[in-house]
Amino acid sequence: MGLGDFFKRQFRKVIQWESDDKDQIVWKFPLERKEEIMRKSTLVVREGQKAIFIKEGKLCDVFGPGTYELDDIKNIPILTALYHWKTAWESPYTGDLYFVSTRQFIDNKWGTPNPVMMKDKDFGMVRVRGFGVYSFAVGVPTYAMNELFGATGGLNVSDVDGYFKKIIVSVLTNSIAESGVSALELAAHYDDISQIALEKMREDFGRMGIEIKGLYIENLSVPEEVEKMIDKRTSVGVMGDAMQGYAQMETLGAMRDAAKNPGSSGSMANAGIGLGAGLGIGRMFVEGMSAATTAEAKDKCPHCGAVVKKGAKFCPECGKEMTDEKKICPVCGASVKKGAKFCPECGAGLGNKKCPECGKEVPAGTKFCPECGKKIK
Repeated sequence: MGLGDFFKRQFRKVIQWESDDKDQIVWKFPLERKEEIMRKSTLVVREGQKAIFIKEGKLCDVFGPGTYELDDIKNIPILTALYHWKTAWESPYTGDLYFVSTRQFIDNKWGTPNPVMMKDKDFGMVRVRGFGVYSFAVGVPTYAMNELFGATGGLNVSDVDGYFKKIIVSVLTNSIAESGVSALELAAHYDDISQIALEKMREDFGRMGIEIKGLYIENLSVPEEVEKMIDKRTSVGVMGDAMQGYAQMETLGAMRDAAKNPGSSGSMANAGIGLGAGLGIGRMFVEGMSAATTAEAKDKCPHCGAVVKKGAKFCPECGKEMTDEKKICPVCGASVKKGAKFCPECGAGLGNKKCPECGKEVPAGTKFCPECGKKIK
């Protein structure tokens, strides 16, 4: 090496990481390409980065965002002690330099490759599938170096994504079980389950120097047969009494299916219902319909006493009009039931009378005959 080359290498050199790769977590400065770090170099660490110096397999210094002059002993106390940079010898730094991105890596997908089992209070053991997204950042670079990238040439999201997903699915499975949420209520508790899982996995990720920033559940699904049962439960809840409504719904469904196939294998009994079950179903159906009718019936026919739906104008039993017409006693003015012959208050006769003079029939209570004018007693 000539004298010119010696002075050329002593000029101040800027060392920095400029990268547009959004998935790169760690980048190793390429010393093997003769990108030597001399004592008079300048180290630039950008926002969202940290720089780690490694010498002879040992961690020497960690630099946060800022600009550092490497000929300033105050900037590199550990390197100075180990490598004797306080003496202005000519040899370049031959250790390792890593730049670590500390920004947040977002929108990483997670999902259950196989169904996970959960114990449900209503349906027993249920298979659940789920998917969503998570985000993370490097929290403690020195831990991440020891646990994740070590002496490798760098680290990308794809290098750790598979391992992170396994941790997430495992913790989520336990969190769903501990939450006590039933399959009917899973969709309403995504945030609660995510928060429980997030608190649990922070310790696991923290040991690797990783800070888990967010965990989001986009969907938790159960098998199709469980979804159908959930739909039935929902329908029953709308009907009111769950058990009675469910029995009525199943009864109607069985009778409808039997009606569609009247000649298949001995009708309804051979369709898997049985004679006794058929009678029970019929009785349940009648009782259910009777209960529904009774709940709706609010009036009674004034003529025959039959239960009639409220608002009906005519009785379906006797055919008479539902209005109970009454008349007024012409003597005392009391209300008298239609068809009565005497007033229940004063005892006056309510039928038509004849005029004693001309024989003309006049209404009860009339004092003078409208034909002859004779006073009627």
